[in-house]
Amino acid sequence: MTAAVPPRDELALRYLDALCVDPYPVQSDALEAWFESEQGLLLCTPTGTGKTLVAEAALFEGLVTGRRVYYTTPLIALCEQKFRDLRHAAVRWGFSADQVGLVTGNRQVNPEAPLLVVVAEVLLNRLLQQEHFDFSGVAAVVMDEFHSFNDPDRGVVWELSLGLLPETCRLLLLSATVGNASEFLGWLRTSHDRRLRLIQSTERRVPLTHHWIGDRLLPELVEEMAAAEEPHKKTPALIFCFHREGCWSTAEQLKGRRLIDEKQKRELAREVKRFDWDRGGGRKLKPLLLRGVGVHHAGLLPRYKRIVEDLFVRRLLTVVVCTETLAAGINLPARSVVLTELIKGPPGKKRLLAATAAHQMFGRAGRPQFDDRGNVYALAHEDDVRILKFQERLDAIPEQTGDPGLIQARKKLKKKMPSRSPRKQYWNQKQFERVIATPPAGLASRGSLPWRLLAHLLSHSPEVDRLREFVSRRLLNASRLKVALRELDAMLLTLWAGGFVTLDPPPPNRSDPEGESPETTSRGGLGALLIEAAGGQWRGDQEAVEKKMGPSEYQPRRAVATEKLDVLLKFRSIDPLYGSFLMDHLGLADSLERIQALESVLELPGAFASLVRVPGPERVPQGPLALQWLHPELLQRGLATAEELAPEPEPDAFGRRRWPLPLAEKLKQLFLTEFPRTGRLRINAVWAVGAVLEFGGDFGKVVDSLGLARQEGVLFRHLLRFLLLLQELEEMPPRDSDPQEWSQQLIEWRRRLTETCREVDLQSTDQFFEDSMDGDPLMADGAGGAW
Repeated sequence: MTAAVPPRDELALRYLDALCVDPYPVQSDALEAWFESEQGLLLCTPTGTGKTLVAEAALFEGLVTGRRVYYTTPLIALCEQKFRDLRHAAVRWGFSADQVGLVTGNRQVNPEAPLLVVVAEVLLNRLLQQEHFDFSGVAAVVMDEFHSFNDPDRGVVWELSLGLLPETCRLLLLSATVGNASEFLGWLRTSHDRRLRLIQSTERRVPLTHHWIGDRLLPELVEEMAAAEEPHKKTPALIFCFHREGCWSTAEQLKGRRLIDEKQKRELAREVKRFDWDRGGGRKLKPLLLRGVGVHHAGLLPRYKRIVEDLFVRRLLTVVVCTETLAAGINLPARSVVLTELIKGPPGKKRLLAATAAHQMFGRAGRPQFDDRGNVYALAHEDDVRILKFQERLDAIPEQTGDPGLIQARKKLKKKMPSRSPRKQYWNQKQFERVIATPPAGLASRGSLPWRLLAHLLSHSPEVDRLREFVSRRLLNASRLKVALRELDAMLLTLWAGGFVTLDPPPPNRSDPEGESPETTSRGGLGALLIEAAGGQWRGDQEAVEKKMGPSEYQPRRAVATEKLDVLLKFRSIDPLYGSFLMDHLGLADSLERIQALESVLELPGAFASLVRVPGPERVPQGPLALQWLHPELLQRGLATAEELAPEPEPDAFGRRRWPLPLAEKLKQLFLTEFPRTGRLRINAVWAVGAVLEFGGDFGKVVDSLGLARQEGVLFRHLLRFLLLLQELEEMPPRDSDPQEWSQQLIEWRRRLTETCREVDLQSTDQFFEDSMDGDPLMADGAGGAW
């Protein structure tokens, strides 16, 4: 006989009794709202105000009542941290640690546990496959870092999850940064019939003090922060930079400063000695750690990041120089936060830091268990500091003086007057004050419907009005909603052109009023129709094509799935439409072309991609896919010139050689011609996996030869993602290929690359593959790649 479920007021008392600390007012209000509300709660409070204590109430309730609860975050690293924390909490409440499970795109632990910590895409994938995953027993879903709803690339994951969750599932949304909370709850009520309570506060448990530093450079400031005696010491501190190279250069500036005492120095020496630092980034990181300076960003190998995190939490490091992703990820408790810049972006196009991102970083200052105040420092540009210091020195010499020596000294000093550079961008104190005062951005729907979601919906029902209703319920204003509905029609045309659906009524063909099936056009019929409509040339001028063909005027009533539509549901880690396109072409490719095509679909930071460009044809010769198929097609369609495609171009008058277009760019151009309404397609023409295989799997040799010591973590992550992609594609042989040969080639690559990764970081590699992908037919990789 099933035990009776305790009433919520009793659950609330039991949870309060289990707490080790007394909740402060906003936590009490939130706990009361959670246990009283029928459908859930939106909790908006600053970082450091104990939202986790409220989240754990939902998880405690799930354990006591025997019902499942999902805890979602946007980042794998944050999932890992919450998984560890919740296992400890379960034991504290008298349950087994095995009652808590983890499911990310990397690995699974106790995937049948009642409490599941998952990356956000996993929850959505399960909601899309409710025939595989039963949500009738799910009591609640906790969505941490919910402001990710605003992310232009991944926000749709949170938005669609809200719409697909069963009515019986309660919601707890947690965020430090929501600018339009009441408006958002109104949208939830009218669009999804969900009525959530709102608890909102701007009061921090540890207040912040903001400091503008216009008269000191970073090394001077940090040395002062570390030199003060308790309780005035302002370290440990997190120093935020907006690019990985900046992290290293900033850390190098601090290496020679007095930041640690003799006791710390001895302990650091003892700890650092335990590890091997002889290769790659380790050689650069070790001397920094010995001086109390850590570095933390995606360019570090995971094993080095773990060491930095451990040393900082143990208060052996004085500062950690990091990128802003740490602000939304793992929790490294700091007394102070330092911003080295207030603008970010590419050179010449930098913009003032968004208030939401800034407040996320500010929130890392001040540790409730240690500090009564957190400190946020923003530094002026070093040029402005030098100008200010120069002016102080100049003002110290009287302008009106009869002393010949002083006159000469003043003239001599003025010749060395520093100035701002016209090629640099600067910021000032008023902008810092504006960022502090600016409230976080409001939530709004962003991004297009994912192709896999559209394919899933069409596989269940061909009625387009159902899709239009789905789009109409998004959090959009009238003008953006109109664009979204037009985009839906364009996406349906694209699916029709690729043979994934048949449309009713059929799309009009301006050359043939009776209509034409996609099979009668070149691979991906919409491209041929649009080329014809544009007068025989296609260069991506979408507006010109729309004027001629007017695809927005056409609105299908039904989109009936063909057998080919199922192909789109098989791609988890890459754009499914582009994945299907590649499988139509890679049958003709040789092994070098296949490596280039496959690793090009994995997103990479631009700074890293520039270091691993595809070599010239003397190292990576052009193969049959390029020579026999792509070159004739690109020339015929006017997408490339003979010079751009030449296998070995002649030197120009200055002896310079222009290498041909990389294979990845050729494939992308052909794809965008045939499927021009597919949105932004990110492709990197790189030779990273190729280089590792070319060098016999010697990771260190690749790092040293390509100068990747500061980016080796990106390379390591790229190899792991490539291995998952190979695993995914092993059972999907390209058209016109030998399935056995395809499978054997991918298995051999997987074997060689897995050996390489294990030699680099055994723990991270084994953890990455532990139960990877098992049991979840639609699992995404947690980085948004599948969406």
